[in-house]
Amino acid sequence: MTDLQTMEEGISYPIKVQYCGNCSMPIEYCEYYPEYEKCKAWLEKNLPSEFEKVKIEDSAEATNTNATDDDKKRQKRGGKGMMKTKKKDDGPKKICVFRAPRGKKKSVTVVTGLSTFGLDLKVAAKFFGTKFACGSSVTGDDEIVIQGDVKDDLFDVIPEKWPEIDEDFIEDLGDQKR
Repeated sequence: MTDLQTMEEGISYPIKVQYCGNCSMPIEYCEYYPEYEKCKAWLEKNLPSEFEKVKIEDSAEATNTNATDDDKKRQKRGGKGMMKTKKKDDGPKKICVFRAPRGKKKSVTVVTGLSTFGLDLKVAAKFFGTKFACGSSVTGDDEIVIQGDVKDDLFDVIPEKWPEIDEDFIEDLGDQKR
């Protein structure tokens, strides 16, 4: 045999790599995926022979390591780890609308509090931009900036588009600096 076909004994090239159907990574990298338990469930269902190998490796590691629970939870190096979802505040559901100056004669309208009603801010910004024929963007966690003074129109448009928001939930803060 030539060096190109077999580099080591027992391994033939090209190597066939099996990929996980849950995380779409090679099976040996599933343990680094944030949802490892789902990967194991997929392996058990679709590739039982590979699942046995993973199960044997997991039990061997469990006996060798005496790490505390803190060490297991804390990410050791690199990557973003598991993305945590932001907790929604159960605070007051209120939408605040105010006008902020922009330059000498121009102004922008700022809308905050839409996310407390579970609305997608990007969709809302797109809607405001098309409705008022102006620029609109999401800035910050819960803030939409609409170019122009459309504060008065928002009191009619928001309840019309989203019926779960009553006009009483919308508060006018007047003119403020951002």
